[in-house]
Amino acid sequence: MADATAAPQASPALLTTADGRPLKAALVAAQARAKRRAFLLVAPLLLFVVLTFILPILQMLHRSVYHDGLSANAPELAAWFAATEAGTPPDEAAFAALAADFKTMKANKTAGEAGTRVNYTLPETRSLFTKTARKADDLAPPYQAAFLAVDPKWGEPAVWQAMRSASGAYTADFYLIAADRKRDAEGSVVQVAENQRIYLWLFGKTFFLSGMITVICLLLAFPVAHLLATLPARRANLLMILVLLPFWTSLLVRTTSWMVLLQGQGVVNDLLVRGGLLADENRLAMMYNQTGTIIVMTHVLLPFMILPLYSVMRVIPPSYARAARSLGATSWTTFRRIYLPQTLPGIGAGALLVFILAVGYYITPALVGGADGQLISNLIQFHMANSNWSLAAALAAMLLAGVLVLYWLYDRLIGIDNLKLG
Repeated sequence: MADATAAPQASPALLTTADGRPLKAALVAAQARAKRRAFLLVAPLLLFVVLTFILPILQMLHRSVYHDGLSANAPELAAWFAATEAGTPPDEAAFAALAADFKTMKANKTAGEAGTRVNYTLPETRSLFTKTARKADDLAPPYQAAFLAVDPKWGEPAVWQAMRSASGAYTADFYLIAADRKRDAEGSVVQVAENQRIYLWLFGKTFFLSGMITVICLLLAFPVAHLLATLPARRANLLMILVLLPFWTSLLVRTTSWMVLLQGQGVVNDLLVRGGLLADENRLAMMYNQTGTIIVMTHVLLPFMILPLYSVMRVIPPSYARAARSLGATSWTTFRRIYLPQTLPGIGAGALLVFILAVGYYITPALVGGADGQLISNLIQFHMANSNWSLAAALAAMLLAGVLVLYWLYDRLIGIDNLKLG
């Protein structure tokens, strides 16, 4: 029988460091120091990304729903809109509030700013505001009759609905405009007339042309990347220099060079005429249209497809193809079932990179595209040049959303972990 009074077993000795601290606590402290050191190393880059990428995007998203041009300059009218339901016809109190605001706008010379905000929702409204502001001192009760005497448009429900939509500093109207929608006199969202639908059509055209350019780049880049991966080092280096050579030249210089080549009296047409392949009166129209945009953007973006493909192809062992051929596979079967599947990460990365760059291109379509070859980025720049920053921001936000959707699809179909950019 065991002795009940036996002494308990001694607990194992606690491991300590040379200075007497518990080993576990010392390891935790060392890991914390390593994490702080790693954070301090990446902090400058993180700060740079936040200041130059994240904050501008957040500011763009805020600008796409914010515009206080009317609410800040017509507070009396904004208060009347806030106190009434949508679709309420304007009464004498509404016209009185508008008259008081117009007298203030005339004194502050801000009628144009307020009218510009309403003009974004209902075109040809800015002139109505500036015209009325010039006669603001003559407005007297009854105010409704006074406004109608200045211009009968003040009695139109569409004008008051446009002002109601613009009366708040935050609004979704710019996204409605970007989606070819508007609000009717009752405040309901309706589609604009067919001859006024430009934004969604231009979005579709941009994505279609970008997809076409991506496919052309893939067809041209695949054999070049294969040569780079299989040629002897000396010849491969020379071919790589030729691939990278465009990066050493300004994009503007390359674009203007293509203008010289593609114009009606340019080098390409002259060679075709002198070679007897084309009659002088039938010169090809390759400038200021979609053809010019596709040709030049394909040339500019081709290296961005070659490099990801090359990075994948150069690590594919040639023994795989030889083994397939020795087992009786044809060249096409070997390519389709052995070689091509191993290049999919490079194909996906190159296609994603080229497509994203293509949808946001501005300089090339602006110089060689003309009216027929413009992309959505050119329309965004147009609105920025005309100080319609909110609509430009809404269009840019929709473009960003489309790109993020494509990125999500790539991650679902191929996997972002398989991204091979070289």
